[in-house]
Amino acid sequence: MTEKIQLIGQALFIVNRHAKTALDPSYLYKLKKAAMEKLLNEKKAKKVGLHFSNNPKQSRQHSVMLVKVGDYYFHMPPTKEDMKELEHLGKLDSNYRNPRPDLSLSKAKNILSEYLNWSKQAGKQNNKNHFSPSTSSYLSSTSISPFFHRRKK
Repeated sequence: MTEKIQLIGQALFIVNRHAKTALDPSYLYKLKKAAMEKLLNEKKAKKVGLHFSNNPKQSRQHSVMLVKVGDYYFHMPPTKEDMKELEHLGKLDSNYRNPRPDLSLSKAKNILSEYLNWSKQAGKQNNKNHFSPSTSSYLSSTSISPFFHRRKK
């Protein structure tokens, strides 16, 4: 295992951890998915097996694919081929923890962007979809409470 793959594993860990608590995690998850797919295509990551998800969708159990990158393990949605080919490992072992890396989020994003050859512009988010009371045609700013927040769909 090379140092570069270990560093990418650390960066994926940081990005994944921050995505779980971010207000808008879409870019972080897109970064993680693209990096994981590239690692798998280049045979630098290994598909280990399937786990039952800890978060059932609509009260129905489903499986997630376990992938190893360096010393780090991650979950991602499996393909139909993965469901047929990979061994099912059962329930997730909640006692296992990935090693704790010492990276900032910005450094982790830079490492993954560099690995993917993404430009800095690709990472910038456009904010066209955010609700702004002053631009709303059906609500005036005086009719909205200062505590009003429109929910994301």
